Amino acid sequence: MRQNTSTNASTVANTLALLGMGGTIAGTGSASGVGYQAGQIAAQDLLGGIAVPAGCVVRPQQVRQLDSKDIGDGDWLALAQACGQQLADPQVAAVVITHGTDTLEETAWFLQCVLPAGKPVVLTCAMRPASALSADGPANLRDALVCAVDEGALAWAQAGQPVLVVAAGEVHSAAAVRKAHAYQVHALSSAPAGPVAWVEEGRLRWAQRLPQQVVVKNAVPLPPLPWPWVEVVTSHAGARAEGVDALVAAGVRGLVVAGTGNGTVHAAWLPALQRARAAGVLIVRTTRCVEGRIVQAPGQDDAEVVDLPPLKARISLMLRCMSPSVPPGPSP
Repeated sequence: MRQNTSTNASTVANTLALLGMGGTIAGTGSASGVGYQAGQIAAQDLLGGIAVPAGCVVRPQQVRQLDSKDIGDGDWLALAQACGQQLADPQVAAVVITHGTDTLEETAWFLQCVLPAGKPVVLTCAMRPASALSADGPANLRDALVCAVDEGALAWAQAGQPVLVVAAGEVHSAAAVRKAHAYQVHALSSAPAGPVAWVEEGRLRWAQRLPQQVVVKNAVPLPPLPWPWVEVVTSHAGARAEGVDALVAAGVRGLVVAGTGNGTVHAAWLPALQRARAAGVLIVRTTRCVEGRIVQAPGQDDAEVVDLPPLKARISLMLRCMSPSVPPGPSP
């Protein structure tokens, strides 16, 4: 429990808002674990038999019920709005979100970018459906609730990094987490930095030094749909300019170029990227490599370099394109 004070009264923030988005953690199907349908069990029913941290109550809300591979901008908008409403409640200490693993890293980064500092927002998931033998969802949800009320999670949130991801006994930052394995229970990774904490017997052991500063970070206002169209294009052997040209002709607003190695781009793409830039398309460059960052070198495309993996760079560029100060892009 946490104490929220105001000029009028003192309120005990002992509510954990549980927002359901579907995913495998809410899936049902065969005991084998692979033949199932995601997003079948309501958020409130996922709580059965799970110990809630002492002194806390959980308030479930079903935001969506879907397979996370199918998540779209409208789903993110609804989730951000639900988070905002819950975080504004003085009785709410933290928000916990159940979500599919396939796009978990993208949703985590999106929320990190748009939600305010102050209260923890913890995402969790599962690799086995709720009906499977040795389902991992209940333990992950229990650990997420534990994380949500931990003072370390509060320190991260007050430092402007409210979003954490909990699975398989590990706590990951929104910036570093990614899905690294297609089907194993231990599917998430934050390599090379590693988890920020581990959940051990109902307690968190922090691997990284907790932030000490408190920052002011307000929620980012989100415009109505449709949001700007931003695509990731990956440089590869045999790359052809026609693919980039087709996206520009169709009205793409931004391009994230996932370059080879040190962010290098196939020579066949360079004229196409110049044409795209001249048409008003915003372009940033990153690397398709899992580890390492780009070290600027002469002779490369002059697109802005970002120190983010391609999928998270796409989200950041999309949010930038929403700004009124950014000129409109090409029309299809």
